[in-house]
Amino acid sequence: MDTRTALLAAAAALLLAGAIGAVAAPDAIVDPREDDERPGDVRIVDTVVSPGEVRGETAELRLGVDLRHRGSTVENVTVRHRAIGADSGLLVDETTVDVGDVDGGGERTINGSVDVEREGSYRIETVVFADGERRAAQTTRVGGVAALTPDYADSRVGFTESNVWPTVAVSVSEADNETATLSVSISVTNRGDAVSEPIDLRVLVRQAESNVIADEASETVGEVRPGRTDTVTTTVEVPANYNYYVDAALWSDDVLIDETQGVANLNPRETISTNQTTEEVEFAVEDFTRGEGGDDVGGDGADAPDRGADGAGDSTPGFGPLVALVALVAAALVARRRQ
Repeated sequence: MDTRTALLAAAAALLLAGAIGAVAAPDAIVDPREDDERPGDVRIVDTVVSPGEVRGETAELRLGVDLRHRGSTVENVTVRHRAIGADSGLLVDETTVDVGDVDGGGERTINGSVDVEREGSYRIETVVFADGERRAAQTTRVGGVAALTPDYADSRVGFTESNVWPTVAVSVSEADNETATLSVSISVTNRGDAVSEPIDLRVLVRQAESNVIADEASETVGEVRPGRTDTVTTTVEVPANYNYYVDAALWSDDVLIDETQGVANLNPRETISTNQTTEEVEFAVEDFTRGEGGDDVGGDGADAPDRGADGAGDSTPGFGPLVALVALVAAALVARRRQ
């Protein structure tokens, strides 16, 4: 056999072997470009919740959902958020974000939001759909929404908090037998990172026993640098020989930002303090009901013995009048029998 014939025979054998392999394993010959065309998959990696616009009764919760994509393009993707009351189980708000087609692999962040009431805790349920089919889900719990400061009251300027240096310092600048002029110095601190805008300081002086406003004053707190403390001083005139509460408040565009209190003791025989507290006592009905034995625990005192100014009863300790009367009757009967 010459060389040409041998080559033709080898080529024919190779063709025959390839044909047999294609028939036996049709999937053995695959276009390498189709190797990465796996079914598309999208899932939730993480969900981040942050406060958005905070209003008086409601607050916006911003939701950032990290989606991971693999395989071929996933079409018509949507992300649904539901805010459900943690205690009531009722639906509070629901929003849907239209993502569209997701491809290219890797991760991407989808932003959304829900509005909830500030009073309460919530369960945020996030679900990912593709062509209306549920693909992934995650639940995030949120609490303490009431602690968020409304945007209209958000200010980094407030009264100074110190253990020694007084926030409200009151001194007497002038006085006579009828009136006293008080100089009130109030410390204000900027806890922010930028220079504060001017705000209003209002001071009310209340007579301690009657709560009657004796005088009031207003001042403007100018720009305060970050981390600095400024002192604002104003004067008020009040009747002498009384004790007063000095109420101070910071206002911005008629919005109450912060408040504090001091005292002015002008009555040397009696003083007041800002640290006074009132103890709450729970009312229990059983403390004022009649027992089974007929003893009136909390009656009107009609059957109780009359007590003097020192709280002691009129009855003599030991034998009572009834016992003495019985003894007299018994003695009379004995004497009659002896006769």
